[in-house]
Amino acid sequence: MGKIIFIDVDGTLLDYENKLPASADIAIKEARKNGHHVYIWNIGLDGMIGGNGSYVKDKDTVVMYQLITLEQCKHIVDWCHSRNLEFYLESNNGLFTSKNFEEKGNPVIKVYCQRKGKENASEQTVRTVFSEMIYGGELYRDDCNKVSFILNSYQDHLDSIKEFPDLKPDTWGGADEIALFGDLGVKGIDKAHAIDELLKYLGASLEDTFAFGDAKVDIPMLEYCNVGVAVNSGGDEIKAMADYVTDDVDKDGIYKAFVHFGLIDDVLNLC
Repeated sequence: MGKIIFIDVDGTLLDYENKLPASADIAIKEARKNGHHVYIWNIGLDGMIGGNGSYVKDKDTVVMYQLITLEQCKHIVDWCHSRNLEFYLESNNGLFTSKNFEEKGNPVIKVYCQRKGKENASEQTVRTVFSEMIYGGELYRDDCNKVSFILNSYQDHLDSIKEFPDLKPDTWGGADEIALFGDLGVKGIDKAHAIDELLKYLGASLEDTFAFGDAKVDIPMLEYCNVGVAVNSGGDEIKAMADYVTDDVDKDGIYKAFVHFGLIDDVLNLC
């Protein structure tokens, strides 16, 4: 078995317009030709991992699937509505938004893209960044992996910790008090746990693992894997702890890192 490579999607594999750089596509194809295995969050190649680690699939086999219960989902939806928090539910069947998420989310998405260093951040919207979102769908769901909600203030996150002791509260879109979003997921689950479950299933060694990410939520998998790589367009926290910082996502960062670590040859002469 070759190396096992885990790649976050948004901001790591795809740019902030949800576009896959041609060099990244080539890097993945060349790595797989060389016998390496590539697992991408929420996208299937050799397999996929979703919901920040609650869903793990290898080819056609579901290795692990842990969901927020219907009762927990109802609790979250009702709590968000009671606090006027706009949100979306993440499931393997799509992203389901609250009624006013797009309106409330558009200015927040612009700030998020600005913090990521996106050149045309002022032009970004919920629909350009989350093109797969479903509007007007059922919100009381039994297929939910995670819920993200727009923070009116950091206190919303602090209150969510008290309100949902049976779930895992977190934030994203900024460190601590400047976070833009809160989220709630399955307790005891993160990306590192998901990787551990997959390695057990494959009978693979941790020494052969690489992880690529750009955000705070990716830190556990970068810490867990043998080699953790952050893209330069990512957050300061993850770049500070990474073993290696590659170029920006839209400046061939994935491709250059694959070449750097000998996973592929430099067929494009970019390095």
